[in-house]
Amino acid sequence: MQHFFVPPSQVGEGEILVTGPDVNHMRNVLRMRPGEELVVSDGNNRQYRCAIDHYEGENAFLSILEEKETDTELPSRIYLFQGLPKQEKMEWIVQKSVELGVCQVIPVATRRSVVRLDEKKAAKKVARWQQIAESAAKQAGRGYIPQVGDVQIYARALEQAAELDVVLIPYELERDVRRSREILEGIRPGQSVGIFIGPEGGFEKEEVEAALAAGAYPISLGRRILRTETAGLTALSLLMFHLEA
Repeated sequence: MQHFFVPPSQVGEGEILVTGPDVNHMRNVLRMRPGEELVVSDGNNRQYRCAIDHYEGENAFLSILEEKETDTELPSRIYLFQGLPKQEKMEWIVQKSVELGVCQVIPVATRRSVVRLDEKKAAKKVARWQQIAESAAKQAGRGYIPQVGDVQIYARALEQAAELDVVLIPYELERDVRRSREILEGIRPGQSVGIFIGPEGGFEKEEVEAALAAGAYPISLGRRILRTETAGLTALSLLMFHLEA
């Protein structure tokens, strides 16, 4: 069943108003007609099974058939601080991390990031990544659309992470798997968690030291060295399994 998002202000008594590009997608791309059913989320963990009532200009009016609370969100808010990777890897990372339940993806320019984005290019990239996040949220049945933040320098990302309850930094020189397991299993539902992932080549030693000085926990994801597009998804998968168990 097709899945769309609307702001809470467009949810009325027994009816939902859809505006903008989604209307064109419904009517002209999907060729949905009155009477067809779809799912709508309001971004506040409320989900509605609806039927198209009618189109009027650039608006679509839906009749609410059923309302329920979304149960697809993790009990903790997970923030992925992703070192900028090369080529199109970031698109894959955004898509899959949204499927795994991430709350927000923050692109981070680190010392070993090969990609260098000026302000204009960065804005275009973030807009593209946000579109991918929205599509992934629809596919995964998420209760809201995770946000892709603006590209941050590493120091600013550490400042942002300082507001979270727990910060993790997977590091290839961290070998204590047992201690890493204890740290992950100690995270409680309701806590906010940040995960720092380096780009190709990983973090420089000084960057790791800065994260540890700011209170981050170094963890191991196993004895093998993972690619940047694999490491964050592995950490997210471990957290998802732990928090939803």
